[in-house]
Amino acid sequence: MIALLLSILSSTAIFVAFKMFPKYNVNTLHAIVINYFVAAICGIILQPTEIEFTKTVVYSWFPFAIALGVLFITVFHLMGVTAQRSGLSVVSVAAKMSVVIPILFGLIYYNESLGIIKLVGILLALAAVYLASIKAKDGLKIKASNFVFPLLVFLGTGIIDTTVKFVEGEYLGKEDIAIFSATIYAMSALIGVVLIVIKAFGDKFQFQFKNILGGIALGIPNYFSFYFLVLALRSGIFESSGIFTLNNVSIVLISTLLGVILFKEKILPKNWIGIALAVLAILLITLGRF
Repeated sequence: MIALLLSILSSTAIFVAFKMFPKYNVNTLHAIVINYFVAAICGIILQPTEIEFTKTVVYSWFPFAIALGVLFITVFHLMGVTAQRSGLSVVSVAAKMSVVIPILFGLIYYNESLGIIKLVGILLALAAVYLASIKAKDGLKIKASNFVFPLLVFLGTGIIDTTVKFVEGEYLGKEDIAIFSATIYAMSALIGVVLIVIKAFGDKFQFQFKNILGGIALGIPNYFSFYFLVLALRSGIFESSGIFTLNNVSIVLISTLLGVILFKEKILPKNWIGIALAVLAILLITLGRF
């Protein structure tokens, strides 16, 4: 339970870091790339055994780590495109509702239990995520021509979580969590550098120290959100369908409340309903394990 709680708090810290970027005019792309380097360094430092980098490629999880690294930064780019075309609420809903993919994977592939209490909790969690994420009074509006982008965010985020669970269960050794995550973030960092170089040819390039600080503020909680999520998945306290649901709905719940308290965000009645449903969902899923 402690690992799950720490993963939730780390993910919430990522939300706070992102919210601070506009205030200090931090370049998001630059900070994201630095964040991946910082997260990779965290993984290398925290690896409990000696690292032989030349042997990393022979690990059975290595191809998955490379694929996840590509997916991480690809989905981030898709989120940016979706936000520009359809708004932040659409991005938030698409990313958070993707939790249904790893939930279904756990139920089908691992034959996880699905009692009535747990089922109701999962359904309430999905409703809570949707209602808490919508910031517009008239709901979500997506042009047909733009629909593919939130769909790709939904699928990409869901595939990432599902792949993490699959690798954790099938390939990842007890002492490999840190180096596995470091490999993922290192791959994302390398792709990010390529993107910055490409953009530098077309735009006036200016890299500022505050972007490094922003990347550090983002990278440390980013690493630990992933690290503790993997620990939570293998802790046995909940099945993966319960872990992903609790993790997702708790992040939405805490982030929404912090948005109100720290950033004076105005939330709608439907958001409060989402918060209430989130609390109820957490209680039901917790009860459902007994």
